[in-house]
Amino acid sequence: MSDPVTPADAPVQKLPVLFVPDLVVLPGMVVSIELDDAARATVDAARSGSDGRLLVAPRLDDRYAAYGAVATVERVGRVQGGTEAAILKADQRARIGSGVTGPGAALWVEVEPVATDADARNDQRVQELAEEYKRLVVATLQRREAWQVIDQVQRVTDPGALADLAGYAPYLSDERKRELLETPQVAARLELVVGWTREHLAEMELTDKIGHDVAEGMEKSQREFLLRQQLAAIRKELGEGEPEGADDYRARVEAAAVPDAVRESMLREVDKLERASDQSPETSYLRTWLDTVLDLPWSVRTDDTTDVAAARAVLDADHHGLEEVKDRITEYLAVRARRAERGLQVVGGRGSGAVMLLAGPPGVGKTSLGESVARALGREFVRVSLGGVRDEAEIRGHRRTYVGALPGRIVRAVKEAGSMNPVVLLDEVDKVGADHRGDPAAALLEVLDPAQNHTFRDHYLELDLDLSDVLFLATANVVEQIPQALLDRMELITLDGYTEDDKVAIARDYLLPRQLERTAMTPEEVTVTDEALHELAASHTREAGVRQMERLLARLLRKAATRLATRQASGPVHVDVADLKDLVGRPRFTPEVAERTSVPGVATGLAVTGLGGDVLFIEASAHEVRPGGAPGLTLTGQLGEVMKESAQIALTYVKAHAGELGVDPAFFDRAVHLHVPAGAVPKDGPSAGITMVAALTSLATGRPVRSEVGMTGEVTLNGRVLPIGGLKQKLLAAQRAGLTEVFVPLRNEPDLDDVPEEVLAALTVHVVGDVRDVVRGALGEAAEVAVERAA
Repeated sequence: MSDPVTPADAPVQKLPVLFVPDLVVLPGMVVSIELDDAARATVDAARSGSDGRLLVAPRLDDRYAAYGAVATVERVGRVQGGTEAAILKADQRARIGSGVTGPGAALWVEVEPVATDADARNDQRVQELAEEYKRLVVATLQRREAWQVIDQVQRVTDPGALADLAGYAPYLSDERKRELLETPQVAARLELVVGWTREHLAEMELTDKIGHDVAEGMEKSQREFLLRQQLAAIRKELGEGEPEGADDYRARVEAAAVPDAVRESMLREVDKLERASDQSPETSYLRTWLDTVLDLPWSVRTDDTTDVAAARAVLDADHHGLEEVKDRITEYLAVRARRAERGLQVVGGRGSGAVMLLAGPPGVGKTSLGESVARALGREFVRVSLGGVRDEAEIRGHRRTYVGALPGRIVRAVKEAGSMNPVVLLDEVDKVGADHRGDPAAALLEVLDPAQNHTFRDHYLELDLDLSDVLFLATANVVEQIPQALLDRMELITLDGYTEDDKVAIARDYLLPRQLERTAMTPEEVTVTDEALHELAASHTREAGVRQMERLLARLLRKAATRLATRQASGPVHVDVADLKDLVGRPRFTPEVAERTSVPGVATGLAVTGLGGDVLFIEASAHEVRPGGAPGLTLTGQLGEVMKESAQIALTYVKAHAGELGVDPAFFDRAVHLHVPAGAVPKDGPSAGITMVAALTSLATGRPVRSEVGMTGEVTLNGRVLPIGGLKQKLLAAQRAGLTEVFVPLRNEPDLDDVPEEVLAALTVHVVGDVRDVVRGALGEAAEVAVERAA
């Protein structure tokens, strides 16, 4: 059979081309094309320049298509949803030539129409293939009961048109349809579609067989279930008892000391267990659920200590300082004892539990305080670590329908405690995250709300669990990272760190005895003087807590143990200040404020991080602007958006009040650079505002900031000093850094009541409401600097 030819009366045409993705259009097809900008331009070009005719071709990733279909634009309108679309009717297969120019924004190409072989109808091989393909298509459509489509297929007599009907076949991939489009010979197209349709029919027969086998298996399972139900009924009539295990569960539920509502729910589940088959997966789910509920201590409560003084003594023995927390626990215990005396343990359906948040830097004793509180109250203690938890089901539990479902951590904590009134420590509540599995912080809202947690409902249990008698202690390093709704449900108690004297007392009374025990040594073998402990706290550590202090003591004792073991020491090891260098190394921290602030343009600020308070140096510098450049402000040091805005405000204030501050206006013709070391540490917050004003004023006037001065406070455009947070931690950091004067906002004056007396005695605290007071008090006299310039 000869190849298709182009008739003489069908010369090469010039048509706009429309490349469509994810669709292959064959001759005879009518398709709807959504119009984007490119498609709209092509349709408009076809309707205006080529009698509504265009070429539709598939869009390929690696090359341009060699064949397409000449189509006519039948209609343009909007489909459901408002999207503009065009109805195209493909008429003829065409070979795509080179691109040509044409009107409009469309792409025009040369098109060579491909005619169907004139002898195809008379070819015996083609007729046999056409009949075979029609039979296969009808068989496929009969499986789908598409009778109307079958009638249309039966009316097609042209073999080429019959082969091109495969463009509508959903079981053919775009690659196979594109192969049909690029095969102009009728016989070759029919051979392709016959082979593909046979493969599809074989797959359908296999799928039907599998479905039939599955249906037969289900019918068999249902038949076995009915027979087992009948067998259970026969056993019941004969008095042979229930299936194994069900009778035991019913007896356990009836004997359990649980609330009535819980008992009713459990008995309903026991009824389901009795009706279920031993082979049913529901049986294991029911037994696991019943075991979990029966293991919960529904009616178990420990008796609290009634001796308030003895409880306070336990707290004092375990921890140094932390008076606010100890006072709050003592108050809680006193009120609970009074309610017990008057029979008011439960008021309004709620117990006398509490929810407290212990917030502070690492190493101040938040986690260990939970165990101490439980021991003081005489309660069970359970710790629940929330750091890195991102799945809501960790708090509220999984639904029972999931394989391996478990109750949440709160229910497991109550089960582990063995009582309904334990002390539950929710550790690192500020480290809770959220992702596609939900927000655990949102699930904690019900747990930590005293108005709701008496009916807490875990997804696994689906029973009301009374948590109103539980004492929840949550710990956090950074309060700002806790969602506001969750923070509002907890009573905030801040632990801002220890003074140097506190650290020495803690090391002498708690840390050193513990490390002596761990290194198997006695106080007679190793002694450490208070002066050495002071030196460790002042020059070897600079932290809010005492973890590094304990590590240094452990290292010191290991060195001492080595000396005793190797007989380098003939008697007891006595550690004084002079011995620290050999035992723990050189001091890590030395006073640097005087050195850093010795030149104009450097001011010492106070900041709060997740590790507690710290000093922050603000450095300012200025340089001449290059010709054609403009003065501006450069900020470095990984500053956040709020801190960048504070720097802009500080520069604007200094510009606006240059006369009052003694600043030469010519200073602002220079480019200013503001840097906040260390550059590798991200920083943010508004409390460095007055420090930036002081640094810029110092640079502009040549008056260095006094080395003994630190400051903190937010500044406004008109020079008002606004309050800041974390004042106690900042003053502790100022004392550790060796500062003697501190400027703080006037509205933070009430917060000074929380600062330890020894800190206030070591610092001169100036409360200011105007930044000009800071400039006057912090800046020293102008430095005399000799500058030699070359002529």
